[in-house]
Amino acid sequence: MTNSVRSARPRPGAAALSTRRSGLPWIDILVAAAVLVGLYLAVRVGSGADVSFDPSHPLTVDTDPANLPYDAARSLLRMFAALAASVVFAFAYGYAAARSRRLERVLIPALDILQSVPVLGFLSVTVTGFIALFPGSTLGLEAAAVFAIFSAMAWNMAFAFYQASRSLPAELDELSRDLRFTRWMRFWRIEAPNAAIPMIWNGMMSFGGAWFFLTASEAITVLGTDQALPGVGSYAGAAIADGDLGKVGWAILTMVVMITAVNFLFWRPLTAWAEKFKNEQSEAAEVQRSLVLDLVRRAHWPAWAGRPCRAAADRIGRAARVFGVDDRSLAVDPARRRAGDLAFGVAAAALVGWGLVSLLAYLHDRTGLGVFGEPLVLGLVTLLRVIVLVVLATLVWVPVGVWIGMSPRRARIAQPIVQVLASFPANFLFPVAMWVFLRTGLSIDIGGIALMALGAQWYILFNTIAGAMAIPTDLREAMDDLGVRGWQRWRRLIIPAVFPSYVTGGITASGGAWNASIVAEVVTFGGTTLTATGLGAYIAEATGSDDFPRVLAGVAVMSLYVVVLNRLVWRRLYRLAENRFALAA
Repeated sequence: MTNSVRSARPRPGAAALSTRRSGLPWIDILVAAAVLVGLYLAVRVGSGADVSFDPSHPLTVDTDPANLPYDAARSLLRMFAALAASVVFAFAYGYAAARSRRLERVLIPALDILQSVPVLGFLSVTVTGFIALFPGSTLGLEAAAVFAIFSAMAWNMAFAFYQASRSLPAELDELSRDLRFTRWMRFWRIEAPNAAIPMIWNGMMSFGGAWFFLTASEAITVLGTDQALPGVGSYAGAAIADGDLGKVGWAILTMVVMITAVNFLFWRPLTAWAEKFKNEQSEAAEVQRSLVLDLVRRAHWPAWAGRPCRAAADRIGRAARVFGVDDRSLAVDPARRRAGDLAFGVAAAALVGWGLVSLLAYLHDRTGLGVFGEPLVLGLVTLLRVIVLVVLATLVWVPVGVWIGMSPRRARIAQPIVQVLASFPANFLFPVAMWVFLRTGLSIDIGGIALMALGAQWYILFNTIAGAMAIPTDLREAMDDLGVRGWQRWRRLIIPAVFPSYVTGGITASGGAWNASIVAEVVTFGGTTLTATGLGAYIAEATGSDDFPRVLAGVAVMSLYVVVLNRLVWRRLYRLAENRFALAA
């Protein structure tokens, strides 16, 4: 792997790069100034998050377009805070699930449930607690909003790291054990670099998916009172509620500018940097490039600043030897796991059973268990929409994702376009959707599938692109030399390469579709509302009326459908990806 064992061969253009570094001190000034300006803006904008707050008095958003730059900065700050928390969560959660078979049996089903819980469900449960942590301050609302955005990002990224760790090439697994790496060294030098490409692309997708729920995250109901934090999502929600197409247009323009800027300044450099983590023997003739990354590489001080971090990581790795080395293979002998499995399974089942009994007792006392009847039936309707969406997205976006990912030049061109499309919140398009539905007579029961797709189909596309980009260049060249084309190339190279990534995209797209149904099955603009038949509309209606028992029942039923679907379909495909579809055996 290019990051694990550094080659003595210089990179193309390394000598020229060294020469340019010595003669361009202005680059150091430019990069340093950009970092300082970014830090200043983050501190300045973040200072507005801590102001006095009284839950009995609603916070409103000023829809003057002049406020949009500040609103955009507040939204971006929440998004990046949630992204940082999601990365830490994904590494910790995915590592635990991949490295422990016992924990895997609990953590992965739990992840299925967590990704099925809608953002509105998390907000309903957590907002009161966050406000209690910061009484009299809007920090409680800010923390609730960041957590809601986190809940739209974290599960997909955790799945990505889990899948990358489970499909770790056998030679890297053996190398780690032969060199007697500690668990930290194995994670830092083997597992994290191996997961870099899927983690970055899934992070990009999760970031885009979080934009989809920005309005729900920034407009929060507390004790029956609507509270709106400054942000693009709450601005758009207020403009849509007012039926003001002009202000909706300003919000759309702001979103496009923000997404394009974030892609240029953040995601494009990351995807270009991730090229170094490809598991290949020969270097590609064409790689992704980024102007921002080139400027950072040509500056001196980022390398100087990074040396203490690398030294600290090395010291941590050496110190971790006191806890022993990680000499256990990923392929654990089932016979070694039987001794404690029964006790662990009983404990986990007892905990889950206690939670289920508590939930049923609560609902029995409030409404009776008959409350599950309606959401169970409505869930079948939404399930049909989810299945249709995933099948159509697979047929359309897998070939497109492979076509993009197989060419760095095409990936460089398509990335910002796909990022804008994937990041666009569906409710921003409600005025257009409403006009189309009313003009054509199309039922929202069918049109809702298209609105759900806006928040779900991109998981399949992004994961397919990541899987295609990770195909080693030497394998592509070998296929070219052997004249393997058409279906044979797909069967022998492309499908085994992208299938694990596709499964990750499929399972998160399925969960994302259930989540998106809450937004897509109820379309409102001005004073007109179109409501589809489905579980998403049921949960949205219960949330709007503060009917907590019905919210719990709806979320529980949605979680049940997602878990059953994952158990019957996606988990089997995961095992197939591990056992048959892998580039290295």
